[in-house]
Amino acid sequence: MKKSFEADTGRVLNIVINSLYSEKEIFLRELISNSSDALDKRRFLSLTDSSLGAENSEYKISIMIDKKNKSLTISDNGIGMDEEDLIKSLGTIARSGTSEFLAELEKKASEKKDADVNLIGQFGVGFYSSFMVADNVVVISRKAGSHDCFKWSSDGTTGYEIEKLDNAEVGTTITLTVKAAAKEFLDETRLSFITKKYSDHISYPIDFSAGVGKEKKTINSASALWTRDKKDITSDQYNEFFRHIGAGYGEPFLTIHSKAEGTVSYTNLLFIPDKRPFDLFTAERNSKLKLYANRVFITDNCEDILPKWLRFVYGIIDTPDLDLNVSREMLQHNPALKRISKSLIKKVINELKKIKEKDGQKYDLFWKEFGQAFKEGIYEDADNKKNILALSKFYSSKSDDTIFLSDYLERMHKNQEAIFYISSDTLDRAKTSPHLEGLKAKGIEVLFFVDPIDTFWLQMLPEFEEKKFTSITKGTIDLSKFDNEVKNKKKSDDNEKKAEKPDFSKLIERIKAELGENVSDVRLSNKLVDSPSCLVADEVGMDVQMERIMKMHDKDFAGAPRILELNENHEVILQLNKMPDKKKELIKDASFLLFDQAKIMEGQMPVDLGGFTRRLTQFMSGALK
Repeated sequence: MKKSFEADTGRVLNIVINSLYSEKEIFLRELISNSSDALDKRRFLSLTDSSLGAENSEYKISIMIDKKNKSLTISDNGIGMDEEDLIKSLGTIARSGTSEFLAELEKKASEKKDADVNLIGQFGVGFYSSFMVADNVVVISRKAGSHDCFKWSSDGTTGYEIEKLDNAEVGTTITLTVKAAAKEFLDETRLSFITKKYSDHISYPIDFSAGVGKEKKTINSASALWTRDKKDITSDQYNEFFRHIGAGYGEPFLTIHSKAEGTVSYTNLLFIPDKRPFDLFTAERNSKLKLYANRVFITDNCEDILPKWLRFVYGIIDTPDLDLNVSREMLQHNPALKRISKSLIKKVINELKKIKEKDGQKYDLFWKEFGQAFKEGIYEDADNKKNILALSKFYSSKSDDTIFLSDYLERMHKNQEAIFYISSDTLDRAKTSPHLEGLKAKGIEVLFFVDPIDTFWLQMLPEFEEKKFTSITKGTIDLSKFDNEVKNKKKSDDNEKKAEKPDFSKLIERIKAELGENVSDVRLSNKLVDSPSCLVADEVGMDVQMERIMKMHDKDFAGAPRILELNENHEVILQLNKMPDKKKELIKDASFLLFDQAKIMEGQMPVDLGGFTRRLTQFMSGALK
């Protein structure tokens, strides 16, 4: 039965085959890893269904070359695939983020750069790397528990064929017809080296044979890496295992390998990659851990061990304190796992703390990739929120780089009692906000909260080191306490100026009347320096960022009207205050322009776009006369 590849699958194949990797040997690593996963699954399922167990043999992976027929065969007695599995696994890419994945692949290909292997592993398309070295690929598979077996074959171009066979052993056999340009992969010494290099850590024996009827020999250590003593493991072995579990390519950012003994015993081998995965911010926020019980694979759905905010941590947890027939429901309420979880979270936090204290530049690399996800823990983890916040970094008005809250506290004004911040959807908008003007003039630092999660964790942790977080876009801030000595020396001059200040009460009432329900109030501002106006939320109201998030979830959400603040020292306000009553239309237009300008500075659209355009045009025409 001839089938066509789906469009995205065809694109992946074309990129992988023709332009992606310079190191074609990577195909063998991908196929062996797939076999290892298949063995894990069969081994686990056979715990509760003995009919699925290996039949009269041990779980293993086999590699055989046939120089005469120019073929290379990789086989396993793992879980196997039925017809539906073959179509789903080998003919389709249907995961969230596929478009982004393809765009990245095409970018790497155009730049003639090797792609990160996690691009391949993450989307389950490692199998396609076979076509880099093969003219044709044949997959024969029989699923454990089924009597039906199927043959899948393709030349890696337009599509594939599937046919039913009469008989085959449980498991999967992949046969590659090797290209003439890839004949090196029919050499026994070369294949043995590649297998040892990439797959020595595989916990199943990998048997190698130089031909049909030739002697088989095991060429890997066949012991789970995490069970070995750390001193016996090289950095290269750690790195290969890191790649094996799909965490990335190259070296991990952080490796945590330890054993715990006591009330609960377990071994962990954890990695934080140096680059974020493409699915870091998908709605599912899936765990990247695999759970084992005495080296028997249990599940890769481990959010009960590491929470979703640590979903960028990959690795293995192996414990003897777990029943092998444990169900998903039992896992959720297992006291041993709860203790392991508590210990591991603390361990990850402590390791990150060590990096923060010893190597700030290295910590910055972590924060750039994973900081936004890490901060979710402030909102979601009541036990660790204070420690997470202490390790969090933020942009500020006094730094081009992110800073810790401890840095902010050290630079606070002696009379400052609160941590000032502004929430925004972008860093640029936060930096240009008129709300900053008065505080910057006083030399007061303001933090920029520009990640969506910042709006939420503030509700769970409203202070740091007994200093309350205070939004500069809500309520009023007394800036007089931050006057410097130079300004105090000019106190007499300031008093004279105060005496000469015009009365703005009539203008305020006019503007309030014109804007009506669009604002809750109009008042003079003590924070504006260069801008004529800004919008301020009530002390207990929502700031603009929270309103923006609410509107994303509810298009009918209107929010509450806010306070329009005016800069009494700005030329526009001074001139407007002098306008006679007969200029009523001009005052009305100016009132709405001041209001709309304030909204635009916050990243919002004017209330009446047509009216805004008309008013702006009229004012421009008048100015140009």
